[in-house]
Amino acid sequence: VDGVSTSLVIVESPAKAKTIAGYLGDGFVVESSIGHVRDLANKADLPEEFRKESWASMGINVNDNFEAFYVVHPEKKKQVAHLKRLMKDADALYLATDEDREGEAIAWHLFDLLKPKIPVKRMVFHEITPAAIQRALNETREIDLRLVEAQETRRKVDRLVGFEVSPVLWKMISRGLSAGRVQSVATRIVIERERERMAFLAADYWDLDLTITATDGAVFEASLVEVDGRRVASGGDFSDEGRLVKDVLVLDEPAATNLAGKLAGLAVEVASVESKPYRRRPAAPFITSTFQQEAGRRLKLSAALAMHAAQGLYQKGYISYMRTDSTTLSATALRAARAEVVEQFGPEFLPDSPRTYEKKVRNAQEAHEAIRPAGDRFRHPKEVAGELPSSEARVYEMIWQRTVASQMTDAVGETVQARFSGLVDAEQVLLGASGTMITHQGFRRAYVETDEETRDSAAKEQERVLPEMATGDTVTVAEATPDGHTTQPPVRLTEASLVRRLEELGVGRPSTYASIIETIETREYVWRKGSALVPTLSAFAVTTLLERHFPRLVDYDFTASMEDDLDEIANGIRESVPWLNAFYFGSDDDIGLLAKVTTRLGDIDPKGVSTLPLGKTEAGEPVVACFGRYGAYVEEGERNAPIPDDQVLDELSVEKALEFLNQATEIVLGEDPETGLPVIAKAGKWGPYVSLGRFPKSPSPSSPSGRLQAQPLHKKELKDALAYAGSIASVPNEAAVKRALVNPKRGIAESTFKRLGAYAEETGGSLATALEKAEEAGVTGAALKGIRSFLDLRSSIRESADVAVGEVLRATLEAAGYLAKLRDSGEDDRLENLEDFYAALDGFSSVDDLVAELERIADLESQPKPKTESLFKTMTLDRITLQMALELLSLPRTVGVDPADGVEITVQNGRFGPYLKKGTDSRSLDNEEQLLTITLDDCHAILAQPKKFGRGRAKPPLRTLGTDPTSGREILLKDGRYGPYVTDGEYNANLQLGDSVEELSHERAVELLAERRMKGPAKKKKR
Repeated sequence: VDGVSTSLVIVESPAKAKTIAGYLGDGFVVESSIGHVRDLANKADLPEEFRKESWASMGINVNDNFEAFYVVHPEKKKQVAHLKRLMKDADALYLATDEDREGEAIAWHLFDLLKPKIPVKRMVFHEITPAAIQRALNETREIDLRLVEAQETRRKVDRLVGFEVSPVLWKMISRGLSAGRVQSVATRIVIERERERMAFLAADYWDLDLTITATDGAVFEASLVEVDGRRVASGGDFSDEGRLVKDVLVLDEPAATNLAGKLAGLAVEVASVESKPYRRRPAAPFITSTFQQEAGRRLKLSAALAMHAAQGLYQKGYISYMRTDSTTLSATALRAARAEVVEQFGPEFLPDSPRTYEKKVRNAQEAHEAIRPAGDRFRHPKEVAGELPSSEARVYEMIWQRTVASQMTDAVGETVQARFSGLVDAEQVLLGASGTMITHQGFRRAYVETDEETRDSAAKEQERVLPEMATGDTVTVAEATPDGHTTQPPVRLTEASLVRRLEELGVGRPSTYASIIETIETREYVWRKGSALVPTLSAFAVTTLLERHFPRLVDYDFTASMEDDLDEIANGIRESVPWLNAFYFGSDDDIGLLAKVTTRLGDIDPKGVSTLPLGKTEAGEPVVACFGRYGAYVEEGERNAPIPDDQVLDELSVEKALEFLNQATEIVLGEDPETGLPVIAKAGKWGPYVSLGRFPKSPSPSSPSGRLQAQPLHKKELKDALAYAGSIASVPNEAAVKRALVNPKRGIAESTFKRLGAYAEETGGSLATALEKAEEAGVTGAALKGIRSFLDLRSSIRESADVAVGEVLRATLEAAGYLAKLRDSGEDDRLENLEDFYAALDGFSSVDDLVAELERIADLESQPKPKTESLFKTMTLDRITLQMALELLSLPRTVGVDPADGVEITVQNGRFGPYLKKGTDSRSLDNEEQLLTITLDDCHAILAQPKKFGRGRAKPPLRTLGTDPTSGREILLKDGRYGPYVTDGEYNANLQLGDSVEELSHERAVELLAERRMKGPAKKKKR
């Protein structure tokens, strides 16, 4: 309507926009940016004049004050255009993104992209309630450029570390690996725990479980404390190496059994009874890290799922902002919490004054309140349960309970410790019992915090109540049971304990913990075994390389100090560009990242950092676990075998490695009567199969040939490099010479090659000799000049035969102008591939040696491949016979010819199962066995039935796993084209590394679907 002003309010998410729109009403249009709208550019997105720069791939001009080049995400261009259209009709723009570094950065990027000509206001709030939104409208501010600079610096340093260090990992270990400022530190934390477990040596000890009867008939549990003045050993008395570290008595099974027999029925005297007051304060309200930890322990949610649920609650107005490291509650929240205490539990549970909590976390900031229910009245969980998905309702209840409990009275009571003495074979024995009686539950009425490492013993202690006893009373040992123990290695980290460790070290920020864990899982540096995070061998290799050659990048204190520095940039204490200069180019204290990645490569032993020694065989042969371009494998001498994905490394012993090495790699079933070739059954990557004849034996991954074949030899730059190798060999390869002559271009056309070929044929020579006589052959002009320069190059290179093969090729390509051409074109990826290639040639003694190996590989690849066929699902390797294998190898099978039209009918196994085919018509079969038994009449009957379009009948589910709490639909575990997956009918989620079809739980299935749901619906394929 004309004359009515309209304000445009931009937030990050559609859900947040919908909630706020309902509070603002007329005069406001609320729209979302749908997250970040732009990020650092890749090389292809840069202006043409910058693409050849050495820094182009990073999108950061390191030579000009670290200027960042940003590009709008392709999928966000439409939304940005939509926001620009909305802004044309607006009189004011409110940027209402979250009040943290990321939110401030989004606001600044929107401002920079939209270039508004109308008043712009920064609107911030910690919760989404009508009162909070109105207050934010009245208290707007400017964009905090210091906070934006801090976020931008953080993003730049993450890009610098990732783009400079990751190529080192590709070169020295394997393609696809990555390093990151925080992810590499998090991986190291997990690796260090696994190393502790691997170094751990177990120790055995025994004690006694006792049951005592008091004079009044009450029964309680007790333990053996001392024998003849010496304390009985417990698990804490042993070192991780299995050695006793204290002067205590270690009972073995015979001694414990003997003592138990003599204690049973013995009357003992109460030696002492000590009472102490028990008091425990409630835990502080949630900050992001404690919330993620407790959600993992109590609700079995991953950090990502917990944050996803909290984000939903915040955007719908149920809780305050969930990314915070402050335990502070506002005056409004304190009043709401105290009112809830009185209403729900009574005035006796309300302390005289509000409780406050001090932060104990390194690098804590007080930017927000603690996580709490939103508003000036905390709605009870039962009140909101019907409005929310199950997962969000459970999270809200936990936040409500924790917040209310934080403002309740202490739990108080009495802890009693009793000692009993008696004589066994003239030796004094001392028994002990303890218990706690809670006289006032206090905050425990609302909430009891869990602790995965101590909760069991604490729960037992608090549930145990001792009867009234006095010193000198006599009680009787009713039962005495010997109990054997073995010390256990340190427990693996879970998501919760990893978050706690990151928080303790000051590494990362509350907002990044979930993404850190998701990253190291996605990169397959860790996998889940239950709730435990298990590191992979690739994680060991990466961490070892970084520790040995880039130690500061995975140093806990250094990484935490970087967080301090970035905070100082946000607070205006430190400037961004000088800090980045020191980090990248170096300072008096450190040579800088650039120098490290360019000067330390020669010091790295690729095999050394990728190898984990396991021990030696009885014959003294070293056995190792390695990670290379083919993945993880064990090696003994020339033998190697892959390591299964689910093998945990602290259980990978020499014996286990030998088991993998000694497994029958193939079973020879007999000979094919027609060809005389061996019929072999094998276990392959995609399942068991039979083959007619053998495949060529693959070389060891660590051998020169293995390293060569691991290279991407199909890429153009490697083909060109190999062409030069063939050209400078003692006996040049004609095809190689022809390719080298035109890469780079030397003015030599196809007509020149025809002329040279004709000359060679006339004189009975070769292309190489024709090149020497090019002028005589009639070649002139640029072509002749190009040939002469090539021959000069070949001659000069042949004279330097004592140089390493990789260096010979590098020098050849440099002298030919090939590398200069790649540099001028800005083709850094090709140059990096060549660097990897040079390093892979170390094991070859000469160019001739390399060329001979290439010819051997080509010869093997040209040979016909053995015919193979997968085993049916009902077959196993240990039961396959020669006859069964020959029947499988007969597939696809011609059943016969249709007499009506003379068209052949065949049966075969396909991607979607067994089927029959006649011409262009096909039909699915019910099972694989029909492939061997179906008759021509059966085929006619099936073909006569109406065709079922699509893919036919869907496979039945493997299992039903219960109901998904978000969608309310049944979760099915199914076997698909790309492996097993779970589905609720709307979203499909593949099982991840470490998940087992047999052991997959309902909770894990819910988690997989939730993680998939967070990524949104699948993108539609372009037609």
